[in-house]
Amino acid sequence: MAAYEALREAADAAWAPFEKPSRTLIRVNLGTCSLVVGAQETLDALRASVQAGELEADVMATGCSGLCHAEPLVEVTQPGGPSVLYGQLTADRVPALVERIASRVLAHEMALAVAADEPMGDVPPLGSLPFMRGQVRRLMANCGVTDPLEIDHYLARGGYEGLNKALRMEPEQVVAEMLESGLWGRGGAGFPTGRKWEFLRTSERHPKYIICNADEGDPGAFVNRNIMESDPHLLLEGVIIGGFASDADRAFIYIRDEYPVPVVRMEKAIEDAYAKGLAGKDILGSGFDFEVEVVRGAGSYVCGDETGLLSSLEDRRGMPKLKPPFPAESGALGQPSNINNVESYANASLILRHGSAWWASAGTEENRGTKMFSLSGKVERVGVLEVPLGTLTRQVVVEMGGGVPEGRTLKAVQSGGPLSGVLPGSDVDIPLEPGPYRERGTLLGAGGLVLLDDSDCIVDLCIYFQWFAEDESCGRCTTCFAGTRRALEILKRIASGRGREADLELLKLLGRIAANANCFHGQGAPTVIASTFRYFEDELMEHVRHKRCPAKRCAGLVRYEVLHQSERLAEAAAICPVGAVVEEGGAYRIDQESCVKCDACREQAPYAIGLVDEFGV
Repeated sequence: MAAYEALREAADAAWAPFEKPSRTLIRVNLGTCSLVVGAQETLDALRASVQAGELEADVMATGCSGLCHAEPLVEVTQPGGPSVLYGQLTADRVPALVERIASRVLAHEMALAVAADEPMGDVPPLGSLPFMRGQVRRLMANCGVTDPLEIDHYLARGGYEGLNKALRMEPEQVVAEMLESGLWGRGGAGFPTGRKWEFLRTSERHPKYIICNADEGDPGAFVNRNIMESDPHLLLEGVIIGGFASDADRAFIYIRDEYPVPVVRMEKAIEDAYAKGLAGKDILGSGFDFEVEVVRGAGSYVCGDETGLLSSLEDRRGMPKLKPPFPAESGALGQPSNINNVESYANASLILRHGSAWWASAGTEENRGTKMFSLSGKVERVGVLEVPLGTLTRQVVVEMGGGVPEGRTLKAVQSGGPLSGVLPGSDVDIPLEPGPYRERGTLLGAGGLVLLDDSDCIVDLCIYFQWFAEDESCGRCTTCFAGTRRALEILKRIASGRGREADLELLKLLGRIAANANCFHGQGAPTVIASTFRYFEDELMEHVRHKRCPAKRCAGLVRYEVLHQSERLAEAAAICPVGAVVEEGGAYRIDQESCVKCDACREQAPYAIGLVDEFGV
């Protein structure tokens, strides 16, 4: 269509100065992760240096490149030369960097990598970094490269080409292309995306709605946030393609309220798409009308369930609905609707742009394509990465993520959020695919991988997840709300040293009863407990029979003692909120009756104060 070619031509001209800069170009990653550690201040300091005449350069903001452990991350490109990435560049380090850039000297001590095939002096190529080796960046191709607030940057790098192609096809042909690709829902359920679109396409009632589930509530999962912050048009294009293929009339992008940066960037993307004729009336002159809007979530975890999301979308309390009817028959406002995850829609843009065969060339025969994962917890390199499905878990969490801190042992990998289980550290040589995880009683989920080391307690993890499940329960069915509360009470009793072997049978019974809950929130809540029985029963029995917490994390099973007299103990005494660090005759001790086990004293004097078993050293 001529309309697209005209947009692309204008975008190419706008992007050219950034693709091949004629003077120094400085990119600063600006996402939630980098903002927390001062990236905005870094950006402001760089711009102030340019305005003061200390440096002749263009300074631009980008989204997050996924190297969250290196933030604030700054990339410097000199004309005709490769880009150099500088890690942990806080505002106080900007003057030193500006001086080096102005002198055209490489700041070796701050450099993380060079975006080239060969090293630059002692600075390694970006692709050689352990975090980058093995990545296949398709969804993340623009992350850290383009300005997410500039639609022309997206267009110039092939953006909306997939939509342009889709509008030249019949809706059923677009659905067929999606089915041929083999894309399944990246939200965790794994249902074929094309089949969902076909259900909605064949529904005869109007209006029909396309809904994007961006209520990413799993602790430790932030892949959807990365897409919306770094490449919002990739998601928006996929949503519009889905609307065309499904013969829908309107889209709602439902974003959790705790994601303010994605909300702002998605709203700006939609505004710019309307201005360019890529959303709204007569898109690209095709005669296809499609409205898009952002809806902010209400903060409830159960809104991650598609029917709970529908309730919230309708301005009602977030509460999952019984099925049937399914959303394709009666969804938002009682109308036919389709709900997919952020990553699912983003993949649709690439499938239509490059074709299903190209997209399916990565991954395995059963699970095609790439998958984004976020790494957090006890891991050396926190961040977001993209690998082909089928990549070994060990390669991602140990080789790319760096594994647990030095001196610690990998105990477990928690995937799929609080309604999933844990995979023992001894069993991480399995592929990142739904099947192998399911066989082990856990879920691959939406992409969050949280590492635990030997300082973590599985019982303590179960307590946290049961508390979370109970607190986030909608409260409609007793099976879920009361069942998680009973499980939490039992686990807390075990952690306090009052556990009994009969409690173990009660936990198993509650797990069986949970299968009758009305939605997956209640059904999945005991999964982590089932994993504990399956893989960590010895640790559980230590808590119950011997009243010991091997990791010394359960407050009821440990006590704080002064193991060595030290000058730091005076500081520990000063910081104790209840005065439990007591000096007597020039020596310090812990008053056990006063101690609330807050750990403040041990943080202040880690050598002098230690944890010992409450019922024996």
